[in-house]
Amino acid sequence: MSRNVLFIGGSLNQTTMMHQIAQRLEGCNAYFTPFFADGFLGLLARAGLLDFTILGGRHRRQTLRYLREHNLPIDEGGKSRRYDLIVTCTDLITQKVLRDTPVVLVQEGIMEPEDWTFALVKYFKFPRYLANTAATGLSDQYEIFCVASEGYRDLFIRKGVKPHKIAVTGVPNLDNLEAFRQNDFPLRGYVLVATSNARETFKRDARLVFLQQVKRIAAGRPILVKLHPNENRRRAIREIERFLPEAQIFTDGDIYPMIANCDVLITQYSTVTFAGLLLGKETYSYLNLDELKKLLPLQNGGKSAQRIAAICQDLLNRPRLERKKSPFILQPKPQFLFSRDLGK
Repeated sequence: MSRNVLFIGGSLNQTTMMHQIAQRLEGCNAYFTPFFADGFLGLLARAGLLDFTILGGRHRRQTLRYLREHNLPIDEGGKSRRYDLIVTCTDLITQKVLRDTPVVLVQEGIMEPEDWTFALVKYFKFPRYLANTAATGLSDQYEIFCVASEGYRDLFIRKGVKPHKIAVTGVPNLDNLEAFRQNDFPLRGYVLVATSNARETFKRDARLVFLQQVKRIAAGRPILVKLHPNENRRRAIREIERFLPEAQIFTDGDIYPMIANCDVLITQYSTVTFAGLLLGKETYSYLNLDELKKLLPLQNGGKSAQRIAAICQDLLNRPRLERKKSPFILQPKPQFLFSRDLGK
């Protein structure tokens, strides 16, 4: 009997990851949905008040466009049928349908540093989304959590994720970065700046100080700025044009070929920092680069989606695992300073 599997998208990166996994899952009916929420959050999203998140706005439009362009069956909110398995990239919000169905959680990218909001989630049971990706994995509302590397396995165990629920698979879109060296992006030999959506998620972002640091690091070299897809574009462009009038600004496009062709990569809190390190670029970040090197995603030639699909297939063929609660440990807040790696 054919099984029904729901893949929950979100950002375009999350949606393409879900599609890759679905393509490698055989003997199942795969359905897709943009990210959604129940209850009060769902009402806010439908009112357009959460368009700065993956619950609406640009992310929802891009996901729906991608699903339609690839002729993928859409079941918004997973409401049209019962599912045997659900695959998602985030458990910061756990929809009702996840509570009654086996779930595979797939790590999307880098985790944000743990700060005071993480403490609220841990000690006072505030909603996980307040701590953003720092709280990934803490729901325990999944059977298996597929993670990027052994380093991340250790990190999630420290946070409180049950070891037997973690599978080190690598993650799609981050498991074959060398392939981006072959690209048709026309520019080379520049300083690439990847901005953050920290302000949109109510985090600290001394953007003007950041741009001054960029100017100092660039030291007269050409500057390209790739805006985070989830930040306020008008505000960001206005700031860049004021402090870095010579910079070229990109609001769209694949950042990974841009990284492959740059000499220097400057990030704030971004998954693409991994690409700079793995491709041997001179890299600057607010994140601790020595710590990130311990977390680098597996480079397995693009096999992560197949590994995750195999886990999904296995779950469809065996009983659901038991769930147990476990504590997690709060870590000190990182300093707001650049960390530097000179590459290879």
